[in-house]
Amino acid sequence: MTLKIQHTEIILYVNDQQKSTLFYEKLFRKSADLNVPGMTEFIINNHCKLGLMPNDGIAKIITPALPHPKLGNGIPRCELYFIVENLQEEYENVKKLNTTIISEIEPRNWGDTAFYFADLDGHVIAFAEKMK
Repeated sequence: MTLKIQHTEIILYVNDQQKSTLFYEKLFRKSADLNVPGMTEFIINNHCKLGLMPNDGIAKIITPALPHPKLGNGIPRCELYFIVENLQEEYENVKKLNTTIISEIEPRNWGDTAFYFADLDGHVIAFAEKMK
């Protein structure tokens, strides 16, 4: 039987939950849907949430079996890839965040036009539009 996923929640481990929450609120131009000590959540759409969990919080669960997540701060550990409606508008918004633009808006050989940037913890984020 095939696995049937009903909802997706992506959780990023972050160094500073408050600073990351502010970054993502500015990025998404909306307040967090949940913001309590140990977890921030943004509802992306009906089937996806993005969570922010402090490194020290998840370390209580995963160490010592895995290294403490703070050892990976600033090292790209994942990519969030969002298809958006207005790529240029999102690019202008990201530029206001004074974050690292990794790759400018370009047509990509897989059929999207996209740009890449990093959040405060070095997670890679891409915003893209399907080529017309």
